[in-house]
Amino acid sequence: MRAEAQAHVDRINEALALLRRSLDWDRALRRLDELNARVEDQALWNDPKAAQDVMRERRRLDEAIAATRAIEHELAETVELIDMADAEGDAEMADEGTASLAELSRRADADKVTALLSGEADGNDTYIEVNAGAGGTESQDWAGMLQRMYARWGERHGLKVELVDSHAGEQAGIKSATLLLKGENAYGYAKTESGVHRLVRISPYDSAARRHTSFASVWVYPVVDDNIEVEYNESDLRIDTYRASGAGGQHINTTDSAVRITHLPTGIVVQCQNQRSQHKNKAEAYNQLRARLYERELAIREQAANAENATKSDIGWGHQIRSYVLQPYQMVKDLRTGVTSTDPGEVLDGDLDPFMAAALSQRVTGEKVAVEDVE
Repeated sequence: MRAEAQAHVDRINEALALLRRSLDWDRALRRLDELNARVEDQALWNDPKAAQDVMRERRRLDEAIAATRAIEHELAETVELIDMADAEGDAEMADEGTASLAELSRRADADKVTALLSGEADGNDTYIEVNAGAGGTESQDWAGMLQRMYARWGERHGLKVELVDSHAGEQAGIKSATLLLKGENAYGYAKTESGVHRLVRISPYDSAARRHTSFASVWVYPVVDDNIEVEYNESDLRIDTYRASGAGGQHINTTDSAVRITHLPTGIVVQCQNQRSQHKNKAEAYNQLRARLYERELAIREQAANAENATKSDIGWGHQIRSYVLQPYQMVKDLRTGVTSTDPGEVLDGDLDPFMAAALSQRVTGEKVAVEDVE
């Protein structure tokens, strides 16, 4: 078999191995049989919520198992076709088989990522919070660029993107902002983006045109739905109201409609100012608080299981998960997985899927990659 075709076969087999591992294949088959039996039990349908949960889990498992089997079947057939073409010296048939393998490889990668989204909250909507690091206008401009990048990523995937809270920078960009992305698997895809992001460029704010390094942090946490219980004591909360900033008309700038909630035991702070009503801002802030507390619990569980723990760190050198270099050359490099792109403009316009897929795979395999940062 020619080298190109063999490379596709190897990549497909790697994806299949990860699919089976992430599903825990034998357990998944048994669980699907159990769920099919429950669906046949008429008593299940007396509890609509339980029935909905069962059907959701059944659909996810059934689709993942069917997709894996389909890829395995097509791979075997295509390899057989190519071997036959090579034996008969039919170059055209071999080319067609190689092209089929390339397409199958793309499908396997896409199915692999979907199968990796099996966490408790992966299917939920998500908040993405961006905070500028030290560095004034430079870092605030970079934080604004990241906010736009995640909004564009959400739009590319058909997600509904809402700006929950934003604090403008002194000259440009933002000091902080929180986006709410609504859609299937929004949290599952975005969760690996938590961390410090580093930008290297010739500063547009430096009259001497010197190269600057800027940092901003990204924090991703899931929207907590009614199926997830989060406990906290009201006595542990400090609730402050303040005058909203930014666009919004006369009303939003002259009343204390914005709300900030601080969870005193953990120091978690959430805030909302995008609604005219203080009541609505408070309700959204409570939603964010529940989401942040739940995300914290997920991080503790991961740490206990010796999995990668996406925790907040200093917004500065040595803590970054990804570097974006615009000058003197063009490169984006993920420092956890080694995935790179030579088109930063496309990445900053929302092309994040290769980075997310690699980080999700790493969470399943636990494989660590030695990656050197770019200069």
